[in-house]
Amino acid sequence: MKMTPTNLIVGSLLIFAAVVFVVVLLPYATYVEAPSEIFRDRSAGEAEGRKLYMANGCVYCHSQSIRTIDWDLGAERIAQSGDYVADRPILLGSARTGPDLSQEGGEHPDDWHVAHFINPRYTRPSSIMPPFAYLGRERIAALTVYVQSLGLKHADRRMERQREWKERAIKAYEAGPEENVKWIHSHVPEGWRNITNPYPTSEAGLARGHVIYQNNCLGCHGPIGDGMGPAQPHLYPPPLNFTILKGRGVSGGILYYQIMNGITGTAMPYFKRELESEKIWDVGNYVAVYYIDQSDAGEKQSGIPASYEP
Repeated sequence: MKMTPTNLIVGSLLIFAAVVFVVVLLPYATYVEAPSEIFRDRSAGEAEGRKLYMANGCVYCHSQSIRTIDWDLGAERIAQSGDYVADRPILLGSARTGPDLSQEGGEHPDDWHVAHFINPRYTRPSSIMPPFAYLGRERIAALTVYVQSLGLKHADRRMERQREWKERAIKAYEAGPEENVKWIHSHVPEGWRNITNPYPTSEAGLARGHVIYQNNCLGCHGPIGDGMGPAQPHLYPPPLNFTILKGRGVSGGILYYQIMNGITGTAMPYFKRELESEKIWDVGNYVAVYYIDQSDAGEKQSGIPASYEP
């Protein structure tokens, strides 16, 4: 056979067709993926929100897949192929300009997501995500329903917990400041309640705390700590007004525990995976000094101090 242009073209097409058949068509026709242990079908509302997620390009910045090398914020479970058997197209994503969302469902209550979609700076002051207020409340609600489904059965359990604790948080808030603070503090383990801030108040520590507050807390708690940040109109119960805490038994340990673990059912998220220990102590002391006017930093300390401390 001579290597004529016709033979070259026809031969190349036959080889390409064989490769497509073996690599694409045959696996597609014969492979049956079993659903994973967390899989469930999406509701009509979740499917509608998924369309909005795709239409607004969320997949360009957020992945929905955790690999074995990806243990970072949001990583709770390695993704399995059976998680995606009903998703067409699969929104794995290839970039993480924003955090992975594969287990986002139930990490925050619904009202946090509404405020976040209206303007991400309301809940994450340093976010580079664009605002989606133009979608309107109805479509933002649909998008929230979809995001709260990410994680499927695991997300459902987290959402049950969020709804349960939101009822309790609202009841405590509506009972008045005294009962609200008492309720919030009652869930802090006793050992933490008696711990004082181990770092003495210093100019540098307060400056660090100020920056951390601006980057993480300002949108909800406001520039003067009164809970009247720009997210406040969208959240219920509203963010805590720090100024009411003076004389109500707050300690450095209580502030640390609540910043570390958040308050489930409210818009207060946990920061244990984002802030190192000293940063939590620093922002807690910043709040204590400037908004509560009552700090226990540096009291009753024992043990060997860190090498850089006087």
